[in-house]
Amino acid sequence: MIKVAPSILSADYVNLQRDIEMLDNAGAEVLHIDIMDGAFVPALSYGPGWVKAIRPITKMVLDVHMMVQNPERYIDDFAKAGADIIGVHVEATPHIHRALQMIQNAGVTPEVVINPGTPVAAIEPVLGMVGQVLVMTVNPGFGGQKFLHSTVEKIAQLEAIKKEKGYTFDIEVDGGVNNETVVDCAKAGATVAVAGSYVFNAEDPASRVQALKDATK
Repeated sequence: MIKVAPSILSADYVNLQRDIEMLDNAGAEVLHIDIMDGAFVPALSYGPGWVKAIRPITKMVLDVHMMVQNPERYIDDFAKAGADIIGVHVEATPHIHRALQMIQNAGVTPEVVINPGTPVAAIEPVLGMVGQVLVMTVNPGFGGQKFLHSTVEKIAQLEAIKKEKGYTFDIEVDGGVNNETVVDCAKAGATVAVAGSYVFNAEDPASRVQALKDATK
């Protein structure tokens, strides 16, 4: 059964605590927090202050996905704010190994992220140092996009490398995830599913968390 990581990008910002508590009660294991700088992706979102405010109100794993140029500038701030996982895009820094080392040194689980157009080979040299790999299944920056089925092959490639090398990282998918697309992802090896609009646009968001789990039993 897959772990569910609802994305607060699609939550009600005015009632954020209410939504987070609802997700907790629904059995979501991870809270996905998208950090966007208006440069690496067009949109803007929250900073470390949001993570610091969220940390005391949930026991869910806080998975901070940094869609920012030169993420090294912000790693320590998000670590101090209470992030459990910090994800950096291989496309966002020329020094991906150093960025992941910085996350490790801050006492946080490092995650490497790849866009749909980036091959698995681009991150293979650092797979031994991460606790999670995030495969973007849409182009990053906006919610509500359609799932790109071509990305499933990358999940399978990562799963094969895990088995061959004895790695233990989680494989997370993000973008266009629903109770149908999550099935192919889980079969290919995904262990964590980010879901934003699929969860929060529903009349009963909690039922959508369960639907993702039920689809991958």
